[in-house]
This record gives sequence, structure tokens and C-alpha cells, in this order.
Amino acid sequence: MIKNDEIIKAFNFRHACKVFDADKKISEADFETILETGRLSPSSFGFEPWKFLVVQNRALREKLKEVTWGAQGTLLTASHYVIILSRKESTLKYDSEYISHMMYDVHHIPEEMAEKRRSFYKTFQESDFKLLESKRATFDWANKQCYIALGNMMSSAAMLGIDSCAVEGFRADALEALMVKEFGMDSEKFGVAVMVAFGYRVDEQKVKTRQSKEEVIEWYK
Repeated sequence: MIKNDEIIKAFNFRHACKVFDADKKISEADFETILETGRLSPSSFGFEPWKFLVVQNRALREKLKEVTWGAQGTLLTASHYVIILSRKESTLKYDSEYISHMMYDVHHIPEEMAEKRRSFYKTFQESDFKLLESKRATFDWANKQCYIALGNMMSSAAMLGIDSCAVEGFRADALEALMVKEFGMDSEKFGVAVMVAFGYRVDEQKVKTRQSKEEVIEWYK
């Protein structure tokens, strides 16, 4: 098992890398590991409301650069660039075909138990979190799950000595239009949650700054 100090070392190594060494590429094995940590990430109810698009095509990256102000230094230098799509209400509602697929085909839950789970999920959506009050509420909830996968991918990359940078700096409407046109994204089912670039740094990072443990951690024994 990985040691405690090795984990902390990796987290100190990780930073928001704004430009990468364009000539240095991540190995296939290492990147498959990064993607697998995303795929294996936990999600609410285990419904995996994500999809990972690995964009290696230079022309597509150029088009993304036009609507992504937060990736001007990374889009054309990253070894690998990933767009994380998040599912929308049409596929995440309790009675949707996708939810049935997840329970029956992926989780292999017996019908009686699956329908009890669906009823519980219905209450969760309607009353507990009030996710069905707006389509945006469901999308934002799904985005939270995508960020779990994002964090795991970035952390596993750091453990492999690979740099990364999460990207939220984009014009959402323009990006969605581009995703529909160039990637064939069904905007009724998916939207962009976040993007992330991976590669190897050119310069050493500055000293990491964070609030103290005393400021952010409270114990109740």
C-alpha cells in the first residue's frame, strides 16, 4: 500500500499547471490508469452521471480554445485533454431509461429491490434535495458527482508524477453549441461539467499556499 508521506508528497506536488511541455507525452499505461480512477469513482446512488471525452485532435483543441479563456496556455500544450460531460434531468429522473439501465444492466439489482430503490430515489429527487424543481438543479447535482471523478483523476495523476489543471474558464453557451456541432453531444442529455488538462510542467511551481489546519478542521469528540 502507498505510504502516508507518499500521499502528502503527491498532493504537495499537484498544482494548477498553466502551461505544459508540449514535447513530453504521458504514456498510454499511465493515462489509462488516470482514466480508470475516474471511471471507478463513487457517485450518488452509484448512477455515474458522467462521460469522459479525451480530445487529442489538434483542430478540435483549436476550436475549444476560442471559447475557453481558462485554457489558453494548456489546450495546445497538454499531453491529454479531457472534457467531463454531466448528465441532465432527462436521463437522471427516477423514471428514466438510463436509471433503469443502471439498476438492471449495471448494478444487476432484482426487479423488486430495484423498484424499491427507484421509489427511494424518487423521494430523494422530489423532497429531500428538491432536484426536480428545475433542470438546472439536477444538472448541478450531477456536476457534483463529476467533480469527485475529476479530483480522483488529478490525484492519481499527481501520484504518477503527472501535472494537471482543472478548467472551468469557458463561455458555457458557446461551448455547448460547439460540443453539439463538433462532438455530436446531445444537449438534452448532457452538458459540460468541467474540463481538465494533463501533461508535464515546464517550470517549477511556487510554494503551495493553504489555510492552516486550525482554520479549516474542527473535531467533535
